[in-house]
Amino acid sequence: MNFDPQAATAAYVDSLGADALAQAAAYTAGNHWLLLWGLAVSGVFTWVIVRWGILGRVAARLGRRGPNLRVLVVAVVCFMLASLLTLPWELYAGWWRERAYGRTSQPLGDYLGQQAIATVIFSLLIGLFFVGVYALIRKAGRRWWIWSGALTAVALAVLLLAAPVLIEPIFNDYQPVPEGEVRDALVGMAQRAGVPTDRLFVYDGSRQSNNFTANVSGVGGSARIAISDVAFKGASLDEVKAVTGHEIGHYVLHHLWRSVAVLAVLAMLFFFLADRLYPRVARAFGCRAQLSDPVGLPVVLFMVSAMSLLTQPVSNTLSRIDETEADGYSLETVNLPDALASALVKTAEYRNPRPQPLQEVLFYTHPSVERRVRMAMEWKASHAP
Repeated sequence: MNFDPQAATAAYVDSLGADALAQAAAYTAGNHWLLLWGLAVSGVFTWVIVRWGILGRVAARLGRRGPNLRVLVVAVVCFMLASLLTLPWELYAGWWRERAYGRTSQPLGDYLGQQAIATVIFSLLIGLFFVGVYALIRKAGRRWWIWSGALTAVALAVLLLAAPVLIEPIFNDYQPVPEGEVRDALVGMAQRAGVPTDRLFVYDGSRQSNNFTANVSGVGGSARIAISDVAFKGASLDEVKAVTGHEIGHYVLHHLWRSVAVLAVLAMLFFFLADRLYPRVARAFGCRAQLSDPVGLPVVLFMVSAMSLLTQPVSNTLSRIDETEADGYSLETVNLPDALASALVKTAEYRNPRPQPLQEVLFYTHPSVERRVRMAMEWKASHAP
């Protein structure tokens, strides 16, 4: 009997059942609307922060201090204030809605505690980043936006090195893959790919999410492949191997560095447009601060958010290319198309597997599950014994 990739793909996706497919479609469409509503919320609170004039008063008290300290304090206050004002929205989008769709079991207290820690860390890191941005505005003249791309690349590289060691362990417990046949299989895969065998971890991803997931993070000595306990406990050995092969593909194909390069270029574009459009947008929010004044930071951040949303189709397209290449790496090296397909179907619970083409182009960071399963089935058909 001839193998039919299309029929096999349909069978895999349909195995979720009509109710689960309908819920995945509703959840995914809602997430896309959240992007637009999130920008609207950002606009409202940008206006509120500007009208209150808190940042101006903070900056005035620091008038005799050095400009770098002034930028850092204003930026930290700005982010902390924005986080506090948008907390109701974050509670709805990040916790209540996730629980309503069964995507998380995290208690509210734990969620709020982790959000508070993340806010402090994020505020300090972004504050330091904008110390560099405003220094460039002061010293590099009209071409400051060009140098901002290099600054972004350096900041991202440092973050890639530091995050797996200093930041991520604050939120999750990372443990080496336990001894047994799973570890033996993954160590062999890592050795063949040149991935350090002591960088294979299982983490308690179920603390925040019920999603079936794994990830690769870090670079150089801090690089690691981490599998959520949701995936580790809910997958067969072959599925774990197929998913790990995908993550090793990201590592071997240097997708992290490609992402750094893309984000650096986008940062140059964002800051170039901010340089040209800031006066008009600032007036619309009633902000009188010049671009070089950190008091106008809320306006700059709103512009970056808006431009990030507008350029999302481009960044998502590049991300889908990376994911397709990683799938191909798994298929070619692990040779388990059915295991990869069945693992992918488990991610369809929180990502509509059959989106409209335009929906996929605009919003999907990964190819649709149906498209990815079809790729696995076509690979299986072309490599049949």
